[in-house]
Amino acid sequence: MAESKRRGEDAGDERLPEDAVVDDTVVDDVADDDATTADDEPVSRGGTATRKRARAESTEGRKTRKDTERIGLFARIARFFREVVAELRKVIWPTRKELLTYTAVVVTFVAVMLAIVAGLDYGFAKAVLFVFGGKS
Repeated sequence: MAESKRRGEDAGDERLPEDAVVDDTVVDDVADDDATTADDEPVSRGGTATRKRARAESTEGRKTRKDTERIGLFARIARFFREVVAELRKVIWPTRKELLTYTAVVVTFVAVMLAIVAGLDYGFAKAVLFVFGGKS
């Protein structure tokens, strides 16, 4: 118990060994032919996740070393810029009216924040000079 707490594991946490395989069926008290709830909604029969299955699913989409050849520096830079252009084509750009509205909102917000900070700065400066007896 103390050893599992030291490793940061919960006492009720049951860990599977790396090579553990658990089948996809979930056993519960409901019979297969009665696999609905009182509202006639189907009961989920999800599988149990294992490390082996998760590892296998995560490596399915990966290409092996043989599938991909090492490409040069300039080819990688060119591919990067092609991908950037492709992503920028997916962007929904604002119309001129929307752009002017957004700009006005941002400029107004910045002006208000500037006034608040300037007022606080002036007030704190006067307070410090008053407390420490500076020239008024």
